[in-house]
Amino acid sequence: MPVEGVIKFAAAHTVSSPDAKHAALACQLIAWREIMARLNLVGQDPERYDGAGYGNLSARVGPRGVGRGRRSFLITGTQTSGLAAIGLESLCLVSRYWPGDNRVESAGPCEPSSESLTHAAIYDLSPALRFVFHAHAPVIWRRAESLRLPTTDPAVEYGTPEMAAEVGRLYRSTALPELRCLAMGGHADGVITFGRTANEAGRAMMSALAQAYESVCLRL
Repeated sequence: MPVEGVIKFAAAHTVSSPDAKHAALACQLIAWREIMARLNLVGQDPERYDGAGYGNLSARVGPRGVGRGRRSFLITGTQTSGLAAIGLESLCLVSRYWPGDNRVESAGPCEPSSESLTHAAIYDLSPALRFVFHAHAPVIWRRAESLRLPTTDPAVEYGTPEMAAEVGRLYRSTALPELRCLAMGGHADGVITFGRTANEAGRAMMSALAQAYESVCLRL
């Protein structure tokens, strides 16, 4: 099983002060990160994934008309998942990305999440998509098939060009555009939701969580 939480792409990162220009957008991410942390969908636990942090969130910035590869987004920084609370200093801005070349350009107080290329691949699917949430939810992941969630190939690792391609394949060939939720077959417990708003992405996550627990209840 791949090691969790390790950056696998080339990051041209510029260290800079927190981006106050996008503070209102950042607060939406921070609010949902708080909710997900309280539900153990984001965090760090010595009993899980060899103690590595897990889970990340992002939000598009800028106008809808920007072309693929340049759809800038705020994202929680690498290895910030274990923090009890985060602020602007735990976010960075990915300004450009090249999924095929496995590299990104970013700026901020911290380096971008190891899942940045997967987030970028989702933003490239449609200019209407503005938020992406990545959680580690065993109860959803283990029931992905019964919940009929689109699932990436188990042979494909997270944070790779192949994962970016898998997300695109699912978006084109499954009900993913309507469900707004997928399971990462080769990334233990990994679940991704997305939406036009933070609440839409969050509701997709909460809906999948509720359905998964309902499935558990029905088997009791």
